[in-house]
Order: sequence, then structure tokens, then C-alpha cells
Amino acid sequence: MNSLILQTATRVLVALILVFSVYMLLRGHNYPGGGFIAGLIAASAFALFAIAWGMEAAQRALRVPPGNLAMSGVLISALSGMLAAFKGEAPFSGQWFQLIGDKNSGGISISNVLIFDIGVYLAVLGAVLTLIFALEEAG
Repeated sequence: MNSLILQTATRVLVALILVFSVYMLLRGHNYPGGGFIAGLIAASAFALFAIAWGMEAAQRALRVPPGNLAMSGVLISALSGMLAAFKGEAPFSGQWFQLIGDKNSGGISISNVLIFDIGVYLAVLGAVLTLIFALEEAG
């Protein structure tokens, strides 16, 4: 589609939608949201980009084949679930890791639940975009 209005609006909307998807990803641990819905939101941004600019431009903007995104997301999710096993606990039990500083000084810590959500985000984004790109090429 060669709509100047759509192409101009898409430049702003895609950035806003992707930022919103990251917001939904990060708030999903304590509130509604998480990797699945954030991945769907990000896929909708690339679908809008593909409608406005074409499929080849959307694939170039993604920079990574969507199948690779999906596979790496599944791998990240599986590995995050196994982190607890290394500490002798049940798989997929919550673990916290200190990145910077210590707990008393207000350092930065990360949970394997967030790592799992990031894996789900990548898996959903890759799977949906694989489907969208395949349907566009077939049609």
C-alpha cells in the first residue's frame, strides 16, 4: 500500500507500540501483562509496518529471521526454568539474582520469572511474525 498518511503515521505508531510492548512485558510480573501479550503487541507493530511499507521492509526492520526469534525465545524460557534446578530446588521455582550492588544498598536484582517472560515474548513475537510473513508470501 502506498499511502503517504499511513506511512507517516506508522513511523510514530510503530515506535509507540514497541515501547508499550516493553512496558507490558516489564509490568507483567505483578500486574496483568507479561511476555505473551507483550509479544502479541510487538507483532502487531511489525504487522502495521508491513502493511504500510511492505513485507520486505518489515523483514529488514526486524533484522532477525522470525523463526530464529521463536527458537531463541523457547530456549531462553526453558533455561530460565532450569536455573532453580542448579540450586537444588524444583524447576521453574522463583529465583532472584543480584546484578549490581547488594540487597541492602538497593542494588539491581533480576528474577528468573522475568527471564522466562522475555523468552515467551521472543517466542510469541517470532511465531506470530513467521505466520504473518508466510501468509503474505503465499497470498
